Amino acid sequence: LSPGFNLIWCPCEQHAGSVSFRVQQLDVRVETKTKDNVFLTTVVSVQYQVIREKAYQAFYALTNTQQQITAHIYDVMRSQLPTLELDAVFEAKEDLALAVKNALQETMSGYGYQILQALITDIDPDQRVKNAMNEINSAKRLKFAIAEKAEGQKILQVKSAEAEAEAKYLSGVGVAKQRKAIVDGLRTSIVDFSGNIKGATSKDVMDLLLLTQYFDCIRDVGSANHCKTTFVSSSSGGIRDSLLVADAAKLK
Repeated sequence: LSPGFNLIWCPCEQHAGSVSFRVQQLDVRVETKTKDNVFLTTVVSVQYQVIREKAYQAFYALTNTQQQITAHIYDVMRSQLPTLELDAVFEAKEDLALAVKNALQETMSGYGYQILQALITDIDPDQRVKNAMNEINSAKRLKFAIAEKAEGQKILQVKSAEAEAEAKYLSGVGVAKQRKAIVDGLRTSIVDFSGNIKGATSKDVMDLLLLTQYFDCIRDVGSANHCKTTFVSSSSGGIRDSLLVADAAKLK
């Protein structure tokens, strides 16, 4: 009989039962193990519906529809999961769901049912396995972080060495320019002094310049914060040596 108002001719006809044409869902928990011997529990949700044209078969062909669907789900899942490792199971959810749907569709269509959808809604390994997987992922991430940190320190040291080398190069260039300027100044002073004072030789000019530098050096050394005592040679013969020593100390 179709839904709605119907008549039954008694005693020739009687009401044997009713069949729902609504979409129904069955959730089945399957426990099995994977290829790498990890036990897990999966939840398979199947949505099915009675075919209107086969309502007679749907009512009389099977005693317990849900038990029949559950048996087929067990058969498919326990034949597919042992061929996959744990990581591959999570990646093959769509393939497993499609295998369940195809197996059920082929079988249940003969009993008046159509399978609308089959879903793998949950994959739950043992808690100890999940903890181990989390520790593995944590170790991998820690290893990656340490490698990145070491690489960063390496780059920092390389850049620091390059900066130090550049600073020393620039310092050397500065010292070279300073010494060149000093030499140019001395040359100019000697030429001017010799030209303005008659009878003055280049040696006299050099002695005068060295003496001036000597007194400048003594002044700088004596005015330093850490200086306590300054020894100055008083002999006339050793004045040149004193000038050279003072000049060398100033450069240091």
